[in-house]
Amino acid sequence: MDSFEINKIIAAVLLTALIVIGIGKFADILFYVEKPKESAYKIEGLEVASSSSTSNEEVKVVEAVDIKALLAMGDLTHGEKVFKKCSACHQIAAGGKNMIGPNLWGVIGRTAGVVDDYKYSKAMIAYGKEWSFEEMNSYLIKPQAYIKGTKMAFAGLRKEKDRASVILYMNSKSNSPKTLP
Repeated sequence: MDSFEINKIIAAVLLTALIVIGIGKFADILFYVEKPKESAYKIEGLEVASSSSTSNEEVKVVEAVDIKALLAMGDLTHGEKVFKKCSACHQIAAGGKNMIGPNLWGVIGRTAGVVDDYKYSKAMIAYGKEWSFEEMNSYLIKPQAYIKGTKMAFAGLRKEKDRASVILYMNSKSNSPKTLP
């Protein structure tokens, strides 16, 4: 094979690449699509500076929820069903072991981040509040937004009935359940 044939092969490869790129550019011009200004699909966790102020407002609005009315929506059997989402990481049994998350036996009324044989995130230890009905409701909406830096990677429970039912179910799983407000 002489150098002239090699030049023809290289030229054919380069010409093919040039044609493919040219067809792509021509197709972009021919079938121009205007991109939307705002994304149609929102990815949780990616927040713009302006939306972070609204998420803080949402948390404040959640704290103002009438907990009596919210808990009235709840049902223990429904809470047991919804808690199955939580059981992938948590156990709720007297003397139960910690899994990916801590054992939630008696969590309502307990201070956050105090289970001895579980390694909490620094954010949860620093949080240090008591898990009241109101705190648990706010936390379960979106845990990572409520306590920044928590290692709980759960999207949250958006439906009020689901949250109320899970809170009632977790309250019932205790040696001394708190009285409902």
